[in-house]
Amino acid sequence: MKNLYEKGKMSAEDVDRLRRLRLIDDEFMTACFDGYNKGTELLLRIILSRDDLKVIDSHVQKTVKNIHGRDLRLDIVAKDELGKVYNIEIQRASSKAAARRARYHSSMLDAEILERGVDFKELPDTFVIFITEHDIFGENKPIYWFMRSEKQSGRALGDGTNIVYVNGSYRDPNTELGLLMRDFFCESADEMHFSVLADRVRQLKEEEKGVRDMSNVFDEIREEGEKRGEKRGEKRGEKKGKEKTTILHIQSIMESLDMSAEDAMKALRIPLKDQPKYLSMIGNRLE
Repeated sequence: MKNLYEKGKMSAEDVDRLRRLRLIDDEFMTACFDGYNKGTELLLRIILSRDDLKVIDSHVQKTVKNIHGRDLRLDIVAKDELGKVYNIEIQRASSKAAARRARYHSSMLDAEILERGVDFKELPDTFVIFITEHDIFGENKPIYWFMRSEKQSGRALGDGTNIVYVNGSYRDPNTELGLLMRDFFCESADEMHFSVLADRVRQLKEEEKGVRDMSNVFDEIREEGEKRGEKRGEKRGEKKGKEKTTILHIQSIMESLDMSAEDAMKALRIPLKDQPKYLSMIGNRLE
């Protein structure tokens, strides 16, 4: 990492940023598990207490399209040898780990998996797993595992959907999950317990190829931020243009029909909630 900085390949700010990144940080977690089935398998085995689980495929930052609504970008999507599908998400902000978000993830997984003409019974079991920085349910449990059940008896519906929350603040050193969550908050690979994760972190933070990959990740994040900023600017520009046009229409009606601003806005069917804003803007123009 130091060599790349000296060669001018990475800024001092990015060097420091890379040094401080942890697995709980979304951008670093996805970089670590990109194509790393071995690491994803370790996570799932520990979180779900499944020593027999074998991951055969995994992807990061997978975008699931919804032509009628909101697209969804998933941190990690994995599949095991039995066909079960897993979505693992890092959600540091408790508000972003809301139950209805998990529900949407689960439904989008189903829509992505089931092909046209295939019977519903072919839907595999799915697991949406949120790793949260804090204990969002406040019950001091390491895992919160939700499945649909019948209200009166508690009988499981058996539809194959599972929503799992992992309490990132759980650090019991006598359990694998506690050690795993501790690893998620380590900045240095030397401090980590699981070699499968430590080796990958060391590769991205200390080896030249890994550091170059992370430098590219930083560049992509900056470019994406710039694009979002440009889009926000364009939207603001469009909004201002529409506001100017509306003001001209109001003033035109006021002058040609000798109406008050309130009556002109009523004639133009401008919503009541927007009228104070236009009144203020018209007042400023007349001053």
